[in-house]
Amino acid sequence: MNPTRRLLIVTALSAAFCSLSWLISPLLAGEPAPKGWQQIAMREAVKPEFTFLPHGSFDGKGALVIAAAPNQAESHGAWIKTFPVKGGQGYRFHVWRKTEQLKVPRRNAVVKITWLDKKGNLISARVQGADDKVRPVFPADGITNEAGWTEVTDVYPVPVEATQAKVELHLRWASQGRVLWSLPELTPEAAPSQRIIRLASAHLRPRNGKSAMENCRQFAPLIAEAGRKKADLICLPECLTMCGTGLDYADVAEPVPGPSTEYFGKLAKAHHLYIVAGLLEKSGNLVFNTAALIGPDGKLVGKYRKVCLPREEIEHGISPGHDYPVFDTRFGKLGMMICWDVHFPEVARNLANNGAEVIAMPIWGGNPTLAKARAIENQVFLVTSTYTDPNRDWMKSTIIDKEGNMLSIGKDWGTLVYADVDLSQPKLWRFLGNFRERIYRERPVEGFVEPAESR
Repeated sequence: MNPTRRLLIVTALSAAFCSLSWLISPLLAGEPAPKGWQQIAMREAVKPEFTFLPHGSFDGKGALVIAAAPNQAESHGAWIKTFPVKGGQGYRFHVWRKTEQLKVPRRNAVVKITWLDKKGNLISARVQGADDKVRPVFPADGITNEAGWTEVTDVYPVPVEATQAKVELHLRWASQGRVLWSLPELTPEAAPSQRIIRLASAHLRPRNGKSAMENCRQFAPLIAEAGRKKADLICLPECLTMCGTGLDYADVAEPVPGPSTEYFGKLAKAHHLYIVAGLLEKSGNLVFNTAALIGPDGKLVGKYRKVCLPREEIEHGISPGHDYPVFDTRFGKLGMMICWDVHFPEVARNLANNGAEVIAMPIWGGNPTLAKARAIENQVFLVTSTYTDPNRDWMKSTIIDKEGNMLSIGKDWGTLVYADVDLSQPKLWRFLGNFRERIYRERPVEGFVEPAESR
């Protein structure tokens, strides 16, 4: 055979072998796993292939590998090890994960940690006023490094009765591909400190204003009161520059940043808090219903343009927004939505998916049951400021917690509503555990589908 031809054939075969090497690595590259690690399959029919690669991690250390088995519709299994822990302390779990050809890594490659007593049983607990067990936790995904490895880490307070933690590194529902896990670490670390913040809402309907700025000034006393009460955030109502003026949406529309954000910026800086203000924004020849977030430095942090528009705004030529921004603040991650948005689950869910811990909602009026649902189903705190008469069975100026409770409700016009909440404390549900963690790992992939036909 021609030497050149032979070289080309050898090169081609080598390249093909390298591209398929992950498929056969369980057979060729596997070595005994480190002490304590075991393999399980959810059922024999979905058992994946397990491998330990002594230098498989990006840092040259070992990697625990799970690959979808060939000729199998789905594979589901896990590496498992039990770690000793001391109850009553905080522990940080840490691992790196790399996925290859997995459709949805947040669902396909998951860490599960279960706290156990000395007999290997679940820990008893009182949850929502009833007997229950301490349920498993699911650490969150973090940064992804240049080598394509994603950090999965969190800090947990360990139940007092716990003596061990069962760590499970899963490959779930995979028809192809594999996941590589670095060797996990579970080390003592102080439990997360409390993140108690004060959320406030202005229960005020502007009266007799003749201009956008006259309306803005009517909120100054409540913003000052929020500052005196050490609020971290105050939410103002929707379209506050138009309400009660007799002017049209477009008449009061202004750039954002613009005169109103500049005015509220001075108040935010003077009183050391964040302000969410519902404004009408002019951008080119378009008008948006916008919530502006102003920071304690007096500057515009960002804005949200209302996505879901009611018929009244459509008829007045308002344009919808398309994005779901979430902003880092000194107290945590904040999202915003506006009025009609609350009647549709997609808006709040997209904000929560983007990391929102608190959602501020300027709202003219709306269904309070749906507002509670948005807080519950996304496990966020919701702050609302409304023009609805408090005596009506309709929207309230309030702070809603993760169980749908209204912690404080505006009853008299011109008053401040406020409540303290702890962002560090997950809401534990009976049987479910930490539902917010589970939303990320278990919510559907496809999301909402367009109707096949008009209804």
